[in-house]
Amino acid sequence: MNDITAAITAIRKELGPRLCIMGHHYQHDTVIRHCDITGDSLELARQAAGIAADHIVFCGVYFMGESAALLAKAGQRVYLPEPDADCMMALMAQPRLACTVLETLRAGGRKVIPLAYVNTTLALKAVVGEYGGAVCTSANARIMLRWALQEADSVLFLPDKHLGRNTGRQLGLTPDDWHILRCNGRGLIEPEKQPLDRPLLLWPGCCAIHAKLKTGDVQAMRSAWPGCRVVAHPECHPDLIELCDGSGSTSFLIGEAARIAQESPGSTLIVGTEENLVQRLAQRHAAACHILPLGHNAVCPHMAKVTEAKLLDTLSSIVSGQFAPGTGPVQLEEAHCPPARQSLLRMLDICGR
Repeated sequence: MNDITAAITAIRKELGPRLCIMGHHYQHDTVIRHCDITGDSLELARQAAGIAADHIVFCGVYFMGESAALLAKAGQRVYLPEPDADCMMALMAQPRLACTVLETLRAGGRKVIPLAYVNTTLALKAVVGEYGGAVCTSANARIMLRWALQEADSVLFLPDKHLGRNTGRQLGLTPDDWHILRCNGRGLIEPEKQPLDRPLLLWPGCCAIHAKLKTGDVQAMRSAWPGCRVVAHPECHPDLIELCDGSGSTSFLIGEAARIAQESPGSTLIVGTEENLVQRLAQRHAAACHILPLGHNAVCPHMAKVTEAKLLDTLSSIVSGQFAPGTGPVQLEEAHCPPARQSLLRMLDICGR
């Protein structure tokens, strides 16, 4: 045990039940080993609302800390070991632009409901709540999109066009049922020339990490590992997902690795998602099966900003009560909180929490 690990362990023991460390599956193993709760976006959102600890340290990107703070109880404080850990996809959907686009889409009297991937900022979640929409995760996107389609003439799915199309396909929609919006910083580009009456309207954003994975990677792995099973996260391009044997959320991928290890020992599983998770699964099931990442260098640079040393700095500051500028508890803009909270709670309620 190195000095940093030992120091974190000592502080966790000192704070006891007053501290809860949460970590997303994409975090490095040196961080995950200190977490009391790990999960994907859905599981962490569910767990955050029920935590009793005074101090919640969230090892993940900024919007995840915002969501935890939004669901926190009075008196609880949420901290991020790296406040500058952002999400490139979340930054692709600016709140003011989303408002402008929604107003244009609704101008003709059609009911348009926004459905936002949880990978979005508090301000965007607030816009979604104000327009009667909800958030979703990759684990419950099908449930939430089905709900939204029943509630509206059209659904604006943002910001991930790939997850939107992959989920639409699961519900039986075809390319004739959706449209990727063409817009710039001022709003829709020539809206009169776009098929805005389609049931599924898609924001032109995506995850830059999953976008690195290509159809050629699937073909190359199948050639190198005959008989392998290939699964991928639905943030990948639909053409890639079509070549896979299965796709699903981070929790699905974890479960699939466990299933293959138990039911098909000695086989090979190729997993298309962020590599920290794939490497962890490979180590966990090394004795039973062979797990390999699809493609190369699919590592989220923002998730990687959270390190064991920064986690120690945060815990030390909690104990001392002294924080460096910009490293204290997550502060939320109050005006955004009620509608943003509504968008999250609507998801939890529809999915039965």
